[in-house]
Amino acid sequence: NVLKYTGLLKRLRKSKEECALLDKPKLIRTHLRNAIVLPEMVGCQIAVYNGKMLAVVEVRPEMIGHYLGEFSVTYKPTVHGRPG
Repeated sequence: NVLKYTGLLKRLRKSKEECALLDKPKLIRTHLRNAIVLPEMVGCQIAVYNGKMLAVVEVRPEMIGHYLGEFSVTYKPTVHGRPG
């Protein structure tokens, strides 16, 4: 399991190194919903698989310590009709 996380971190570091100074890093796709957000991930865009599609998550400082899966909703919220 550790190899999966190190692979994700390597791809994130590489995308940060390749981007220009004020640009955002390239989008990284992953299925690792149980990966914990680390401080070096802040500012990156990660596409997290939710079972059907990849939901884009932009990592902010408030997300540190949470799982990536918490920011990629796996269900479609129901919309109920009007009352009456």
